[in-house]
Amino acid sequence: MMAKLAMKKAFRIDRIVVGIAILGFLLVRVPRVNGQARVIELTADRDSRYKIAGMRSPEITVKTGEQILLRVTARRGKSWNRDGSVHGFSLLRARDRTKVDGWDLLFKPGTQEFVMTAPAEPGEYVVVCTVICSEEHEGMHMKFTVLP
Repeated sequence: MMAKLAMKKAFRIDRIVVGIAILGFLLVRVPRVNGQARVIELTADRDSRYKIAGMRSPEITVKTGEQILLRVTARRGKSWNRDGSVHGFSLLRARDRTKVDGWDLLFKPGTQEFVMTAPAEPGEYVVVCTVICSEEHEGMHMKFTVLP
């Protein structure tokens, strides 16, 4: 009888240990997003345009240092990179067109998520596509504003 209880207890402890190990693995693998992170949903469309639902002219406005989750649905245009990227997303300072570190993304077909931190410098920025996606590629841009 004692042996049976000891086995049950050992089995229960083993299940708890395995559960904790799995939970730890998941916490390491899942991008950590602060509970206050804002989700921005964007489509990089086949017509070589960025689109945000409900906006005629897409524009993103964030606060300095704000954490965001950029959820992008990319649809294949007429052409794409050899690595399978169908669109790009590069954040440039509007005043001198210099790139913002960490904001140079490539999108493959489908939906992807990127955990990003808004630039620390308030001002006007522009998002441009960095993959020659079609003849309309040059028109694939949008305004990005960082508020203090």
